[in-house]
Amino acid sequence: MHSILHIVLLISLLGTISSALYYFLCLWSAANFLRESQPPIDSALPPVSILKPLKGIDPKMLESFRSHCRQDYPQYEIIFGVSDAGDPAIEIVRNLQREFPQLEIQLIVCPKILGANTKVSNLAQMLPEARFDHLIVNDSDIRVAPGYLRHVITPLADPQIGMVTCPYRGIAGPTLGSRLESLGISTDFFPGVFAARKLEGGIRFAFGSTLAFRRRELEKIGGFAAIADHLADDYELGKRIAALGLTVKLSGMVAETFLPPYSLGAFFAHQLRWARVVRDARPAGYLGLAFTFGTFWALLAVLVSWGAVWAWAALAVTLLLRLGIALAVGRHVLHDRQILKDAWLIPLRDLLAVVVWMVSLCGHTVTWRGELFCLKNGKLSRIPP
Repeated sequence: MHSILHIVLLISLLGTISSALYYFLCLWSAANFLRESQPPIDSALPPVSILKPLKGIDPKMLESFRSHCRQDYPQYEIIFGVSDAGDPAIEIVRNLQREFPQLEIQLIVCPKILGANTKVSNLAQMLPEARFDHLIVNDSDIRVAPGYLRHVITPLADPQIGMVTCPYRGIAGPTLGSRLESLGISTDFFPGVFAARKLEGGIRFAFGSTLAFRRRELEKIGGFAAIADHLADDYELGKRIAALGLTVKLSGMVAETFLPPYSLGAFFAHQLRWARVVRDARPAGYLGLAFTFGTFWALLAVLVSWGAVWAWAALAVTLLLRLGIALAVGRHVLHDRQILKDAWLIPLRDLLAVVVWMVSLCGHTVTWRGELFCLKNGKLSRIPP
């Protein structure tokens, strides 16, 4: 028993040290991102087609749509697509068309089911209606600043840049689950993105907050139909365009996503779904997350060492580093205005992340939009009820 405790103590110490090194990498990577200069805004901006697939109502949806209608940009169109002619989002789009009659706003009903991912199926049917060769796809709950289009389209003037994607901050609802979700975006997900970007010399994936690309690159990877059975369509688009030998650029423009008022159960289910997506897409990196759970390892060291002074000191340093990441990434990079108010929840969020990680290692099922799927090699197959 004594030897087992020694082994556990050694593992917890190594885990605490590896996590601290990872936290320093996150801080360094975020600082480098902040120092990078953004390309000057191009005066000759090409016309753009914004494609927004919809299903149901998202929080603050109308105001998010309005933000796309108030862009400081010479020429663009917005195409909304739904798969169900009775979708409640249709009425919001109709209101938008009445409010902004000077803009080209289309609503397309997409009746065909081209794959398990209805969103991508809609995109494939919306694309023929797009008049322009520069395309943007983003999620229905995304709100953007007036200069958004200028910032994300300008880098595409460089033929070596194949896609532009944006970081985003979560705007939490009033529930604990929603606040934990937002906190994870600012203190866990994007710090990991910046670390991966530094280690891998760039990113080879993208986020649903913004996928900006040219039609010709989309055609080279087989169009939207090629990923109609993939759950992580944003990841796949970025990955496939990067595989063409082109750069996926992370913009300095930060978008906002408005989070539902998740219960703790819904928060856990959402985290589990995306954990299995990441495990499926990047299995080696996902296993490596075990070496980044600093709060868990430091707490375990305190327990196994019976509260040794050095273990408490290690826990204190770990929590200070986590706070430093919250400030560096959440506050200074993502401009998350909630981060200081919710920083006390970071230890809880960290421990829940360990539980999600452990559960996600087993099984291949995910629940998405109320349906059960099996996820394997990035592809979805519907499980009958």
